[in-house]
Formats: sequence, structure tokens, C-alpha cells
Amino acid sequence: METLVFLFPQFNLMGKKEEAYFKGPQHGRESTMKADSSRQQDKEKKSLTRFGSQENVNCQRKATSSNIAAETALRWSDSFEDLMEDADGVETFFQFLRTEFSEENLEFWQACEEFKTYDSEKKLLSKAKNIYAVFIGSDAPKEVNIDYGTKMAIQNNIAHPTRSCFDAAQMKVYNLMKKDSYPRFLHSDLYLRLARRRGPGGLMSRRRSRSCVFYERGGGGGSAEPSPR
Repeated sequence: METLVFLFPQFNLMGKKEEAYFKGPQHGRESTMKADSSRQQDKEKKSLTRFGSQENVNCQRKATSSNIAAETALRWSDSFEDLMEDADGVETFFQFLRTEFSEENLEFWQACEEFKTYDSEKKLLSKAKNIYAVFIGSDAPKEVNIDYGTKMAIQNNIAHPTRSCFDAAQMKVYNLMKKDSYPRFLHSDLYLRLARRRGPGGLMSRRRSRSCVFYERGGGGGSAEPSPR
């Protein structure tokens, strides 16, 4: 009987240890998951804080309007300057750049345009640092394609920025969009759907531009021919 009395408590103690053993790792996994989730949230908050003004650009972009008149879209083919001076043209061009994963060029150009409107030295410094962090730096999330010399000039002037400190880089990116992206935009399905939309009464409409001559037929299928020189 005495033996049974001593063995019984020992059995219970072993049971408690086994129970604790199986519960321990489960609680550990839950704690690890919560910690990982917390770190991820902190990372996202820091990212939004650092790049908030630029990230909002994408969030606030409106979709290309389905009410854009064909005549308006056709004017965009006259020149890249005409496209960039039209708000709907800029939005449509941005949608096209997104399909080519190069929308950062237009975002950079717009950020530079906004930067040049600031008068306060404090605002200039803050915006300049933001533009550099987002578009220029070697670890920039939306780094634009500019040469090393231009990048170094910006880096040297970033501590005391002027409203013209991004002009050289902005012009290079502008010309890149004009010579590289803009011609492809004019031949994209996105643009042609707008430029060849059926006009009132389904009649064929025609507009001559410096780039192309577009034809619109009531039946839907149009064509684009090079304009005569």
C-alpha cells in the first residue's frame, strides 16, 4: 500500500509535465505569429510615413474617363506637349505607362513641377529630400533612369536646394517619355480605342496631325496612315 501511495503522486506530476510540454510550443508559435504581425504593421507604417506623399499619387489616380471625346484624344497626337497640357491626356498617358511599368517617370516629372511652386526654404528642403528618396537615391523605390553626373549634382545640392536643382533630371526624363514612351502610346490599344470612337451619327471622322492621320468609320474598324510630308 505504501508503494502505491508514493507512486500515485509521481504519476500525476509526470502528467502535468507532459501537459505543459505540449502546451508550451503552441503558445510559443502564437507569440511568434503576433510578433511577426506587429513587426509587419510597423514596417508598413514607416513605409507610408516615408513615402506617403508619393504613394498617395497612385491611390488618388482616377481611371481614364470613358467620356473623353475622340476629337480631344486625336489632339494628343499633334505633339507630346499637347498631350501633357491636357489633364485627361496626362491621366490616360499615366495609365499607359503603368502597363509598361514606367509610371515613375511621369510621377517624377509631376513632383518636380510641384516642387518649383514652393517658396519656403523649409518646404523646398522637405520636398527635395522626399523626391531624392523616392526617385533619385540608389535605393529609391521608384528610381528614374538618369545619368550618374546628373544624379551626383542633385546629391551635392540637396542640402541647400533651389527650385531649379531638379531641372536637368526633369528634362532628361521628359525627353525620355517624349521619344520613347509617347510614340508607343499613340499606337497602343488604350489610345486607339479613344481616338477611333464612333462620332455622332456614326459618320466617319478624320483629323490630320503631325504624327498620323486617323480614320473613324461607322462600322468600327478604322486605320491609321502616316501623314504625307
